[in-house]
Amino acid sequence: MKMIIEGGHELSNTVKISGAKNSAVALIPAALLADGIVTIDNVPRISDIDALVEILRYLNAEVTFTGNKIVIDSRNIVNREIPNNISKKLRASYYFMAALLGKFHKVDMFFPGGCSIGSRPIDQTLKGFKALGAKIKVKDGKYSIYTDDLKGSRIYLDMPSIGATINIMLAAVKAKGVTIIENAAKEPEISNVAVFLNQLGANIKGAGTSKIKITGTPNLKGGYTEVIPDRIEAGT
Repeated sequence: MKMIIEGGHELSNTVKISGAKNSAVALIPAALLADGIVTIDNVPRISDIDALVEILRYLNAEVTFTGNKIVIDSRNIVNREIPNNISKKLRASYYFMAALLGKFHKVDMFFPGGCSIGSRPIDQTLKGFKALGAKIKVKDGKYSIYTDDLKGSRIYLDMPSIGATINIMLAAVKAKGVTIIENAAKEPEISNVAVFLNQLGANIKGAGTSKIKITGTPNLKGGYTEVIPDRIEAGT
């Protein structure tokens, strides 16, 4: 069997690009920080999103998912331990660590799962939580993270981790005082999450650069955002 490809023909058409997975999986847990209803548009229909919606409903959030639009009402959420059977479904479940810590100052959940592509530690995320004043206990894969109060801090990441950068932003938006993240990740999804949080009333500056400044805000309102197009899908 062989393929014969004749070059020299101009390519011309349009392709619809889905919403970026790496933004969507962070925006959905971030919605828990809002004190009102949040709408997220251009959400890709993938299994990771279904797993996040399962966690939201487990926490008693009201969720409707129509087409590519998710509406999340987290005004009656319950801060329950997130068990292993749902946290292990995807890596991004650990964004609930930050969102619940930021909202309730306490979270209990098991280590996140995801693709088996080698070691994927969360040490930089935990470093950030500790810098904000949280205490962390780990037993049999379960993380108990708690604090009386989250306080702004200067945090230098040993590597520019996307997950750690987003997690620290989520935890810090309601912390008292100012948080500085140095050597922060610069990927577009960082900016997408920061713009969303700012629309809810947060005060985040510098997202998309190596230095992000977050001034804590006690209350965040509801709002609307769109997931950015997936650059990986576009390139493919």
